[in-house]
Amino acid sequence: MGREEQVEEREVLDSIFPDEITDISDTEYRISVKLDLPDDGQHDEDEAPEPPTIILHVRYPDDYPDEAPILDLSPLQNVTPYPYFSVAADKAQLLRGLEDTIQENMGMAMVFTLVTTLKEEAEQIIADRKEAAARVHEEALLAAEREENKKFHGTPVTPETFMKWREGFLKEMEEIRVREEEEKLAELKKAKIKEPVKLTGRQLWERGLVGKVDEDDDSIPTEQLETLKIGA
Repeated sequence: MGREEQVEEREVLDSIFPDEITDISDTEYRISVKLDLPDDGQHDEDEAPEPPTIILHVRYPDDYPDEAPILDLSPLQNVTPYPYFSVAADKAQLLRGLEDTIQENMGMAMVFTLVTTLKEEAEQIIADRKEAAARVHEEALLAAEREENKKFHGTPVTPETFMKWREGFLKEMEEIRVREEEEKLAELKKAKIKEPVKLTGRQLWERGLVGKVDEDDDSIPTEQLETLKIGA
């Protein structure tokens, strides 16, 4: 009786999958299951990857359908890998997903139901992974946006942050002052020019310049005094 049911199911499957089913022996065959995936809008029509195809291998034990069929999965050969899915990597998960369907259909022809379940399981795996990838991408965009917004909000001013800023500002100003003095001194040395000599009050008096400047003012450089004397 089992063999009769096997032959009958095989004939029905041949009418449903005329181009997808291939016999291996009287009790073994394989069915190509091409997945139907919605357009996610991420690729141009010419650049969209080809949806994956799963090869379902079916072998009848002697007591099928009272005994579960022996199943295996393989990918098409020499095809471009599809994002978010791999028959080899997802094989164990897909076969586990068929176990409940097998138990629910024991004693009945079940291969068509197994093909339908397999197709739905694979398509759901891809949909879940696309959704997860989209969430990760969206979170990355939001994180980048938050970082960008920080540039405009700045750091809240508190007594602690102000004192820290002030300390850094004063330190920076002192470093600039020291650097400028060092650069000035280096330029003077390079040009072999000394700082102008300043005259004391007595020196001013001795040179007859007492009436022109304050005797206690010892801040006038020699170069300026020479100019005054020539002008006089």
